[in-house]
Amino acid sequence: MQIEERAIGDVVILDLKGKVTLGQGDEVLKDKVHSLVNQGRKKIVLNLAEVPYVDSAGLGEIVRTYTTVSRAGGSLKLLGLTKRITDLLSITKLLTVFETFDSERDAVNSFSASARV
Repeated sequence: MQIEERAIGDVVILDLKGKVTLGQGDEVLKDKVHSLVNQGRKKIVLNLAEVPYVDSAGLGEIVRTYTTVSRAGGSLKLLGLTKRITDLLSITKLLTVFETFDSERDAVNSFSASARV
């Protein structure tokens, strides 16, 4: 799995490409997010549009990522979920935990909306 990092203002967008599975992306994702949080960058969007498959280890890492960012006082949101990933999150009841977006603009803007509340 590859991760490309982009920033729009103070929001970091991580474009994930490839499978998020045990030994093939889970550690890469963990390291990347820990690095961002340690730099004080706590508004993170995971773009999963080019992730064809997530196994239980990958799902576990996405949940751990969410927990890591939340504990640091930040916020993690998901973008571009495929039907397969949406179904997986729905079955595991995690769809209610994550804020998900179809549009990058909506995902990025949601951080300022929550800051105003």
